[in-house]
Amino acid sequence: MRKSQTFTLSLLALFCSAQAQAGGLGLYGGSIDNAALSNAGAAARAQGPDTISGNIAGLTYVKGTQLNAGGAVLWGEIKPDLDETNQTGGNSNNALNPVLAPMAYISHQLDDQWTIGFGSYGDFGDELDYDNDWAGRYFMQDAKLVGVSLVPSVAYRFNDEWSFGLGLRAIYGMVDLQLATANNSPFVTCNPPNCPGPDGKLKYEDKEWGYGANAGIIYSPREGTRIGLAYTSQVDIDFSGDLKAEGVGGGLFFPKRDLEAGLDADVTVPQTATVSLFHQLDSKWALLASANWQDHSEFSTIDVKIDQLGVDTQANLHWKDTYHGSLGLQYQATPTWLWNAGIGYDTSSVDDSDRLWGLPATDILRGSVGAVVALDETTSIHAAYMLSWLGGVDVSEDHGGKSASGKLNNAYVQYLAAGMTMKF
Repeated sequence: MRKSQTFTLSLLALFCSAQAQAGGLGLYGGSIDNAALSNAGAAARAQGPDTISGNIAGLTYVKGTQLNAGGAVLWGEIKPDLDETNQTGGNSNNALNPVLAPMAYISHQLDDQWTIGFGSYGDFGDELDYDNDWAGRYFMQDAKLVGVSLVPSVAYRFNDEWSFGLGLRAIYGMVDLQLATANNSPFVTCNPPNCPGPDGKLKYEDKEWGYGANAGIIYSPREGTRIGLAYTSQVDIDFSGDLKAEGVGGGLFFPKRDLEAGLDADVTVPQTATVSLFHQLDSKWALLASANWQDHSEFSTIDVKIDQLGVDTQANLHWKDTYHGSLGLQYQATPTWLWNAGIGYDTSSVDDSDRLWGLPATDILRGSVGAVVALDETTSIHAAYMLSWLGGVDVSEDHGGKSASGKLNNAYVQYLAAGMTMKF
């Protein structure tokens, strides 16, 4: 295979992983209480200004002026166990780095019908850091993509039954990717360790904005029962940073060198739709449920363009739409203590044969607990813990004459958050 072809395949591996992260790892953690419920009731709960992340129409149920702020940390284990590779190097240590996710919301009730608000929260995120010398280094070494949403919002209450909300969604996307390139001879097929010298590296990082909209409706057939429908539009983030190649080349006619070239790559955050139920069973218990759809199949291709190197190509990620379902309970144990608990399930965006080391997307089982503690009439503390269980995940990549296949054993992600709400 010619060096230019191998180079192009490496680029596609780099940005396929980036787009997979953007579309395939929704945190459901933009709100502490939503995370405590595994997203159950997110589009209907409407219990604070954090409803902006679930359903903006819920702002009409938030009285006065309220401020909610907090932070979360995500950590866990994504550790490859390779069973077959034609490259040197072994398994990597745990590749999942801790991720911090701050969030803040404010709402202000203008009158009995109009409420305005603003929310800032992590919409998706992932940070994988494989060992630089592991056998899958030509597919991915470091992969980080984070999207932070800023959502100015307005909601209108038509009557006791119907409310509507609308918001502008601005996503600040941050990408930081790195993989190794084998310095093969340009004329002789070569497998490490017989190649001329150490690996080169491809590095890319950029920060760009993308824009879309959020909308929602809540219908309340009676007091204590709400049905919500929330929609988020697709958001295109057009990265256009510089690709840096370090120590690329090798052989008699192609000495090693460093390169820098502008690279354009389009990452799409898919549109979603969520329907939720909140139902107050009695003075202490409430039942919550959600179903969610993400339109991954519509955005299964990615374009990569580098004018200086003559690269203008497209790859198919073989994505399929994903679905989420969750059930939750709230228990008002005392006037000051509210307990949350939930379970959820998310389908995978890819089949086993199309999974990437850059993001080992798979079916996810979620379980969560949390609490809201009222300190007084104006201040409350929120806490949540959520476990996302990936289990055993098969991953196999093979391109450019290189292969690495294996399994992630007992993979999981944990989420721990705390915050505060203040009423004015």
